[in-house]
This record gives sequence, C-alpha cells and structure tokens, in this order.
Amino acid sequence: MKKIFVSIVLVLVAFTGFAQTKADITSGTPVTWLGLDFTQLKFIGSAAQFKDAGEISNYDLRAKYFPGWNTLFLKEKEKFNVAKALDRNDANIDYAIEVTDAANGKSSGPYFTDNSGDFQLLTADRVSTLVAKYDFKGHKGLGLMFFVEGMSKDREEASMWVTFVNMGEKKVLLTKRVTGRSGGFGLRNYWAKSFYNVLQDMGHDLGKWK
Repeated sequence: MKKIFVSIVLVLVAFTGFAQTKADITSGTPVTWLGLDFTQLKFIGSAAQFKDAGEISNYDLRAKYFPGWNTLFLKEKEKFNVAKALDRNDANIDYAIEVTDAANGKSSGPYFTDNSGDFQLLTADRVSTLVAKYDFKGHKGLGLMFFVEGMSKDREEASMWVTFVNMGEKKVLLTKRVTGRSGGFGLRNYWAKSFYNVLQDMGHDLGKWK
C-alpha cells in the first residue's frame, strides 16, 4: 500500500510539473526566460536615425542586433533582472534564449517600415497562433517571452507582448501588450532601455494583470 501511495504522489508531482496554469505565474513556480521574439517586428523609420548605425539592412538587424539584445539578459542579469521582475529567487529562473534566437534567425522581415500605424499590429489571438506553432526545443513548464512588435524613434518607445506560456502544450497562459520607454546612446543601447523598462514595470504591475 505504501508503494502504491508513493507512486501516486510521484505521478501527481510529475503531472503538476507540466500542467501549468495562469495561477502559476504569480505562485513562485519556476520560470524559463525564453527571450525576445523579433519575428513580427516593425522598425519604423531608418536605422540611420542613430549616428552609430548608419544604413542597416534587414540582414544586419537580424544577424547582429536581434541576438545582441537577447544576449543582454544573460550577460547583464543584474540589470535585466528577470527573477526580480517575477518575484522569484535566481534558482527559480532558467534561461533558454536559444528558443527565440532560432525563431529570429529564420525570420526574413521586412522589418523596416515608414508607416507609423505599424507600431501596433499584433493581437492576443495572433500571439496565441504564434505560440501554437513555436519550437520550444523540448523545454517544458512555464515560459516567458516578449514578442516585440514595434520600435518607433518618434514615439521614443517600443511595443511588445509580454507572454507567459505552457511550453509543453504550446498554449498562452497570459499575454499583455505593453510599451517601454527607450533611451541612451546608440542603436543597441537605445532599444535595450525599452526592454529594461518593461521588466521594471512588469515587476510592479504583474499581480494586477488579468
């Protein structure tokens, strides 16, 4: 009887480890940071707005800047503090930016546009569709990613969808569109500031999100 009880407990633990729900977002459940998805990005205007950048092609943006922004969350963990934003201990945060790096690397754009209306193109339903088709590289459990949809120098901000997912089931648990103020010198740092600000705001507001 004791062996049967232990077996049942182990099965329940294994099941709950994979059956993430929306409640897990604020429960302290371990989270895997998946990174920044730029596959839907619309960069409004030319990168030449930044003196250090000059003319940048779609290829340059994808090959240099996308992985550069993603890597910041690994190289500068104290600043881009995912654990703090989620009210977790460092031990409860895993990193798997190869998931979004792979998706970004397969995207082709075009990313640049002069249409200011392209700053907001995604919807919650569209994000759910993207997640359903995502390759999570075998990762299970609760994941977090940002779908970056717009960058506007005129607005001095970037828009993105903060998205919590059940990776095993490829389902969205919560997605919310937010904007982050940008700032700083140079193309890389200017937009890195927006990701930093979204993390800060998320830390204050996550418990209020529905």
